[in-house]
Amino acid sequence: MSSGMLVAGVDEVGRGPLAGPVVAAAVILDPASPIEGLRDSKTMTPKARLRVARLIRARALCFAIGYADEGEIDTLNVLEASMVAMQRAVERLTLVPAHVIVDGNRLPAFDARYSVEARVKGDQSVPSVSAASIIAKVCRDRLMRRSDRRFPGYGFASNFGYPTQAHIEALGRLGPCPIHRRSFAPVRGALTDA
Repeated sequence: MSSGMLVAGVDEVGRGPLAGPVVAAAVILDPASPIEGLRDSKTMTPKARLRVARLIRARALCFAIGYADEGEIDTLNVLEASMVAMQRAVERLTLVPAHVIVDGNRLPAFDARYSVEARVKGDQSVPSVSAASIIAKVCRDRLMRRSDRRFPGYGFASNFGYPTQAHIEALGRLGPCPIHRRSFAPVRGALTDA
């Protein structure tokens, strides 16, 4: 890769939750404007993620978000839905990358205009992938906090849709809401118990 080549880092969040979308981000960083504190979003505090996400938005050459909602997750399965979300994120970039690096060991069916590679633990070793991890996590958390206001009682503002004990108990008590993933076993169970 030449030093002037546009490289997009891609990562997704939200495969494990029982509710809400899978969210992917694609980020092309500006080599002339480095960002301190880039790393895997899972290792950061919420406050640090927000601070670094602001820097990414301000300094990156471009970034984009892609979603796959709960209906697509139920239809395709969560792995395929995450591939779709990553494709959408890259397609929405305002600049066309020459090369795309995806966190993990699987690649979506990307456009042939750019070369692609999967990088296991890329969110820990590739700055643009770390940036994508952070942007995707901050975006999904914000969506789930909004969902908490629309669908109170499940604790989405604190569990972000992940299957915490309190969330499982709320699911049993309230039944699934429209953003729950019907194909996931605990949600299916709550539907059959209702």
